[in-house]
Amino acid sequence: MRKSPSIPILILATLLASTSVCAQQHGNTGSMRYKWVDGHGLLHFSDSLTQDALKYGYDVVNDQGMVVSHVQRQLTPEEQAAAQKQIAQQAAAKRAADDQLRIDEQMLAAYPDEASYKASLQQALTNMDQQIHTSKLNLRSQEQALTELLDRAAEAEHNKQPVPKPLQDRIAKQRGVVSDLQALLQHQQAQRDQAEQQQTQQLAHYRAVQAAQNQQP
Repeated sequence: MRKSPSIPILILATLLASTSVCAQQHGNTGSMRYKWVDGHGLLHFSDSLTQDALKYGYDVVNDQGMVVSHVQRQLTPEEQAAAQKQIAQQAAAKRAADDQLRIDEQMLAAYPDEASYKASLQQALTNMDQQIHTSKLNLRSQEQALTELLDRAAEAEHNKQPVPKPLQDRIAKQRGVVSDLQALLQHQQAQRDQAEQQQTQQLAHYRAVQAAQNQQP
């Protein structure tokens, strides 16, 4: 299930290896020459490396005029920065892939068959359902308390009496409690719906990982 290195990294490694071989060969013999084509398309030969050769890239040529190796041109600072960014992105992607592979291996070890995995998903929904049920009971109790306070205020008004300030404060506070519980319940229900949708994707992923493992020799 491990992925092979990406093409840009392989190309970079090949270029580095080519440069190393070139340096070794040049160090072993003084008969090597260098040729390159400049920005105007003109061909140049030299017994030593010049700045233009490094700038445009060059071929290492032996006594028979055969190209021994080719070295790519120097990268501009912008190209070097882009290459470093690409390498960093590829490294991050590889770490993420390795992490996902480890997670998948742990998942299959913990849940060797689909039935056990589906049971774990259902248990998570059951726990959320229990939290929602508890919130509903609490909300119902707090709504009843608010109703009782409102009834007392209505009775005072019915008797042509002002609603006491402490009662007004308790009603305002109780309304805040009910409002907070309503928001909590709404949030819990939204989380439950989202979890159910995510579990559909998780189950599909589990099946794909298990199928890939079963195909391995």
